[in-house]
Amino acid sequence: MERFADDFDGDELDTEVWVPHYLPQWSSRAECAATYSVAGSELRLTIPPDQGLWCAGEHEPPLRVSGIQSGLFSGPVGSTIGQQPFREGVLVREFQDTWWGWTPEFGRLEVRARMDLSPRSMAGVWMAGLEDRPERCAEILIFEVFGDALATDRGRPTAAVGMGVRPFRDPAITGDFEAPRLEIDVTRFHDYAAEWRPGQVDFLVDGRHVKTVGEAPGYPMQMMVAVFDFPDKAESCPQPDHVPELAVDRVRGRPMRDA
Repeated sequence: MERFADDFDGDELDTEVWVPHYLPQWSSRAECAATYSVAGSELRLTIPPDQGLWCAGEHEPPLRVSGIQSGLFSGPVGSTIGQQPFREGVLVREFQDTWWGWTPEFGRLEVRARMDLSPRSMAGVWMAGLEDRPERCAEILIFEVFGDALATDRGRPTAAVGMGVRPFRDPAITGDFEAPRLEIDVTRFHDYAAEWRPGQVDFLVDGRHVKTVGEAPGYPMQMMVAVFDFPDKAESCPQPDHVPELAVDRVRGRPMRDA
């Protein structure tokens, strides 16, 4: 991995690195465009009440999402070739030109982020295999936080912070994912990191080691950054018009020798 940094300075997303759409091959760029802004040295992804469903009538349960990603690959329309299919047999609806913005292989990955979630929303940052070959499809979850997993302990905020490796269709990966409860206020900025080496991934929050996985994907991966809303959980949300937000202050990557 070469050193990489995006501090989201200025007022525009760097479209040489990021695509402001979430898995557009299964939908379309028009229908899966992220709601976002770049201001105050932050990327702010949000889901306003009028934002439509992602893959309406196709994805169950229904969801809405604003996400960006640092790579893109799909087969032709009508094929099953594409990144992160959400069910077996799903077909490409809109062809996407192959494009690699930032696709590291091994290194220290760091994301400084905060989030504002309700019981019906979730935010996450993960690395996804490029799927230019079907088996290169595993994930490294840097963090995944559900709004209904936020709590307090003796007056202090806590969160179940998901992290680990998921195999999907990679036969070389068995998978190891958990969501340890940390004493952390996710509405404030924290540093989430994964140290990705051959055969091992270490996960850290604010520089503190939290988890080690004894296996690792051995191919380039792209970063996915997204906030989700789950309409089926509306009854559990006391604020029906709450707008979930994921704000990212910076993304950095560097070789492990520099870590």
